[in-house]
Amino acid sequence: MLLSMRLDDSSLLASLHDGMFQQPLWHDFLERLRGRVQTPYAGLIFCPPGETTFVELQTDPARSLNINRIFADTLDIRSSPRYAMREGRVYALDELIEAHDAALSAWRDEELLPLGIEDLRAVRVAEASGVDVWLIIGGRQLSSSATSLLTALAPHLRIAMRGFVALERERLRSSLASEAFGRLNFGWLTLDAHCHILDMTTHVDQLFQRNSLLRRGRYDRLTPASPELDRELTALVKQFAQDAEARPRAINLSRDPWMDMLVAPFRGGSVAAGGAPVAIVYLSGDRSSQADRCEQLVELFGLLPSEARLAWEIAQGIPIADAAANLNLTVETARNYSKKIYAKMGARGQAELVRIILSSVLAIA
Repeated sequence: MLLSMRLDDSSLLASLHDGMFQQPLWHDFLERLRGRVQTPYAGLIFCPPGETTFVELQTDPARSLNINRIFADTLDIRSSPRYAMREGRVYALDELIEAHDAALSAWRDEELLPLGIEDLRAVRVAEASGVDVWLIIGGRQLSSSATSLLTALAPHLRIAMRGFVALERERLRSSLASEAFGRLNFGWLTLDAHCHILDMTTHVDQLFQRNSLLRRGRYDRLTPASPELDRELTALVKQFAQDAEARPRAINLSRDPWMDMLVAPFRGGSVAAGGAPVAIVYLSGDRSSQADRCEQLVELFGLLPSEARLAWEIAQGIPIADAAANLNLTVETARNYSKKIYAKMGARGQAELVRIILSSVLAIA
């Protein structure tokens, strides 16, 4: 019996566009498509952005049919039939397997036919970024109505893949940015008017774990260890809730290892912000102690330990006389050390020394 294959099934289209958020990807869509055309096989084949291997998504049978062999498994990939497939046009199995291709003919006879898959219909869609996608159905007798359905689905598949590629790109960017934030020991979190945490970067939890200065308290409230700082933070957030143009406040939490906090009013709402944020807190610090940093200066620039300790003091903006006193050195000795430090690090003065240290790999070590 021939089925009407007009694209009038809203659940089929909805599952196509929701499929990028599913695990496994597009499972419901492929199940609905298989049920709609009453075939044992429905599948999607694509190459994820940034990858070189093909992914085959399918429903029934349980084991993979290696359908991607038609589109990719060839010694000369440019000679694969997939490069001859016109986008949006539906192809039958006989058009994809050439008569002289003994390997693919054997695969069809040994793997497809025993499962009742005598024919296929496949359509290729090219997403704007260069990602190719193939939507395939397979069964015994595939009518022209099945071809019509794939033809109607092609433009919607292109839109869905455009969203998927954009989502994957943003996931990658987010992952890279998150890694950079983690290496810089930087993070942010948003607070409501009662200092409850609404959202935050993943590395803020790591910052909490590495020190006892801040923690996620009861009811997800940002809770400083210092009662005085807790009162200051509460007052700031209350002020920002009333005045979004109030000035941000910078607060030093620790000097060794160094950690700062900037509390600023949250400007610009978003449907994805969650809750009603009124403040954003930026946390920045050093995951290593002063002693660790001095060891890294020795390794990176070939300084002596005594020179590295002085270089780190200078990098904090401490005048050389005060740095000498902190290290129990005479000012004259400190000046002699500083000349050697500048020579080894290629710096022509304190300002350049600070720049070299802060822009070196120590910043992300």
